[in-house]
Amino acid sequence: MKEKSPITAMLLIVCMMLTASTSALAGHTWSSYHWARDQNPVTIGLGNNLSAKWQPFLATTSNDWSQSDVVKTPVTGGQAKGRCRVDNGRAEVCNDFYGATGWLGVAQIWVSEGHIVKGAVKVNDSYFETSKYDTIPWRNLVMCQEVGHILGLGHNDEDFSTTNGTCMDYSVDPLPNQHPNQHDYVTLAEIYTHLDVSSGGGGGDDGGGGGGPCKGGPKRCGGNLPPPAMGELDWNDHRNWGQVVAASKNKRYAVFVRTFEGGHKVITYVILV
Repeated sequence: MKEKSPITAMLLIVCMMLTASTSALAGHTWSSYHWARDQNPVTIGLGNNLSAKWQPFLATTSNDWSQSDVVKTPVTGGQAKGRCRVDNGRAEVCNDFYGATGWLGVAQIWVSEGHIVKGAVKVNDSYFETSKYDTIPWRNLVMCQEVGHILGLGHNDEDFSTTNGTCMDYSVDPLPNQHPNQHDYVTLAEIYTHLDVSSGGGGGDDGGGGGGPCKGGPKRCGGNLPPPAMGELDWNDHRNWGQVVAASKNKRYAVFVRTFEGGHKVITYVILV
């Protein structure tokens, strides 16, 4: 009998308590969180901390999301520390052998006053180097979806039997779901409609291309900086992710939220094996 990962075992219990678990994931945005900026399109550099094998998949994802009218996602030099520790105002993409964690990919966003302060995408080579997941479709889907999450998108729908042709879908078949679709771009346009000239929150790296999220970081935007604990915890340890607030029926997708003083949050999106 296959041994359950710690996360999967926990979800089995939690999902029995979440009577409307999938409805929380059905919306295509997660509470309209977005990177604060004073102009569109906003340039969110994707810090490249990846091994050579992952390079073409990040390039594909970068090109895909840059087709949006409101968000551009160029690949920039990675500045992650350790196993993907991220500085404020950065979006970092990392791979590592994270072990038998039960997850293929993780996207995490740090939120301050409703804006994304920083984001991290992590892909787990402990599973991607197995025959089941070491495929072009699986690598494209997970990379595309996790970057979509750190831009502010949720999942497209909760029906595993449908194929919407988007990496933000629930489908267990990665082949038709390796890239964003038009609905994804429309949703991004909706959540990035208003500008944040003087409102609080986000930050980001514009990759040297201008039009970055609130140049100068959270203080420049007038927002409160997150408490130190939000950066000091080991965010690779699922025990620090907080509460499960949503999970798919087949236990393949979940969302965790850890709340700190002042309403600051870390939100973790997980794709499970």
